[in-house]
Amino acid sequence: MLWRKGRRSDNVVDARDDSGGGIGGGGMRIGGRGLSLGGVAIVVVVGLLMGQDPMQILGSLLGQMDTGQAPARPQVQGRPATGADPQVDFVRAVLGDTEDTWGQIFAHGNAQYEQPKLILFNGGVNSACGFASSAVGPFYCPGDHRVYLDLGFFREMEQRFAAAGDFARAYVIAHEVGHHVQNLLGISAKVEAARRRGAPMEGANGLSVRLELQADCFAGVWANKAQQRLQWLEPGDIESALNAANAIGDDRLQKQSRGTVVPDSFTHGTSAQRMRWFKLGFDSGSPGKCDTFKAQAL
Repeated sequence: MLWRKGRRSDNVVDARDDSGGGIGGGGMRIGGRGLSLGGVAIVVVVGLLMGQDPMQILGSLLGQMDTGQAPARPQVQGRPATGADPQVDFVRAVLGDTEDTWGQIFAHGNAQYEQPKLILFNGGVNSACGFASSAVGPFYCPGDHRVYLDLGFFREMEQRFAAAGDFARAYVIAHEVGHHVQNLLGISAKVEAARRRGAPMEGANGLSVRLELQADCFAGVWANKAQQRLQWLEPGDIESALNAANAIGDDRLQKQSRGTVVPDSFTHGTSAQRMRWFKLGFDSGSPGKCDTFKAQAL
């Protein structure tokens, strides 16, 4: 992936010096209930994957999700990221191109795209959704419209999931930005309202799965538009993203961790589904093709 062609975003905030010591003494709090880091680790067994929204997963498990709740501790402030670190420069380039892509798409609908901040952290971080350990992976918080990323996750992708390559990493960022797009379009709010009414979140046809697969599809839409604009994909790049999607499907993760697959506990979709919806977004380049909520077969 010739990512250096990308425009650098000014919305990446380096809070790694602020967040490194924030893990001790507790865990994530959702709706006034505490979840220990040990509890987070259990969720991670089936939920640690690229582009996940841990607030939604953990909130649905506890039945107490409240993304607008004030954080228990002050949120990190950080400083504007610079390009001195190649990994940070990469993040800025990918985020910048998501801004360009979704800015154009929203403009075609006579709407303005609100660019999210991306917060780089170490170990743990406070957001408007509460405190999160890096164990939960990258996530998007609807409460503050921010994407949170510990760069150590990229190393884990390669070592634990055998998902290497720049484009696989770009897919992580694009998936989280996909959740931001869902938030701006009001999709996330509708899903949360349905959850509060008792609609099933988990399971093969649950709303959580449909939300995550749509974010995968939106990531594919971004990849299509970015390629049209920059011609920055190299041979094997799409395969690396598909390999990443395959590596972190619910069925594969459960098989690895439990030795068996439990569809009723799915939160993100199977490997085949994640690959299918990413590829649908990439092949079509149309957000309209990403309506997983109307799809009878995922």
